[in-house]
Amino acid sequence: MDRQRGLSVRLKLTLSYAGFLLLAGVVLLAVVGVFLLLSGWLRTNESGAVRANPVIEFVRAFAPTAAVVMVFLLVFGLLGGWLLAGRMLAPLDRITHATRTAAAGSLSHRIRMPGRQDEFRELADAFDMMLARLEAHVAEQQRFAANASHELRTPLAISKTLIDVARADPHHDTGELIDRLHVVNTRATDLIEALLLLSRASQRSFTREHVDLSLVAEEAAETLHPLAEKNGVTLETSGDIAPTRGSPALLLQLITNLVHNAIVHNLPERGTVRVHTGVRPKTAVLTVENTGEQLTPQLVTTLTEPFQRGTVRIHTDQAGAGLGLAIVKTITEAHDGTLTLTPRSAGGLRITVELPAPARTPTGSE
Repeated sequence: MDRQRGLSVRLKLTLSYAGFLLLAGVVLLAVVGVFLLLSGWLRTNESGAVRANPVIEFVRAFAPTAAVVMVFLLVFGLLGGWLLAGRMLAPLDRITHATRTAAAGSLSHRIRMPGRQDEFRELADAFDMMLARLEAHVAEQQRFAANASHELRTPLAISKTLIDVARADPHHDTGELIDRLHVVNTRATDLIEALLLLSRASQRSFTREHVDLSLVAEEAAETLHPLAEKNGVTLETSGDIAPTRGSPALLLQLITNLVHNAIVHNLPERGTVRVHTGVRPKTAVLTVENTGEQLTPQLVTTLTEPFQRGTVRIHTDQAGAGLGLAIVKTITEAHDGTLTLTPRSAGGLRITVELPAPARTPTGSE
């Protein structure tokens, strides 16, 4: 934004200090002058002597001294105000420098304001925290864009290869080509839909409604029950009413992703998936755990990153987009919740989602 250049804050503070000091001097000199004038007038009346006008005598005697004092106060106020304003505004220079550095594209710079806590240091600490979050967000976005480009390039490259082979061999079986292109196109479509869902959830562009996680969990389990039966996985749901506020569609997607992952990343046979809902003092809790391979804590910490896969999918011939838990994490954060992944000692994974419970009135109703 283009603005007309004005006085600097330091100069404004300097003039303010000097003006206040000058005003205080004027008031002080006026009080002293009035006091001296009244004292001279009283002494003249008591003595009965005839003297010249006391006001004129006062002005002649006091005015030069007052003028010298006022000039001194003005110079002292300007110099002192300039030094004090510079000292007070020094932290802003560091904050301004950090802001310009960040605007130039360098987010690694930090202010790290020394000294005890005050308003300037609170501002500097808040700015450092914002820079740290921006740096992490930008790094995550760059990594996500690179991974997304890589994932999308694979089906496109496969499609191009299939088409080139078909063009080189006119007698090639078109039915087989169409089937393979359909599989590749389905994978690319699923990936794009997952990316759009991830973007929508991260923007928090949804209306919050009353949601019972237990009912959503039952709906997701009912939808995925045929998949569980087909692959010999026992799917169990239990728990109590778990009220929260959020998007029913996104929360259904969250639980569906968790249950689907728990089914496909399981034991080759006789696997188990348990879905449980409950409440804590201030949160609604959803827990999904499954049997499966042994997972290390180091591997578990990476599972919510986009395009990360912890184990080979046992019960599906689809490669998957690698965005299931990334979407879960984004939806959870968009609902101001927390996501916890814990490897089970017997193998498999336990995932806990905690979402804020809705505020209640003193009567206990929402």
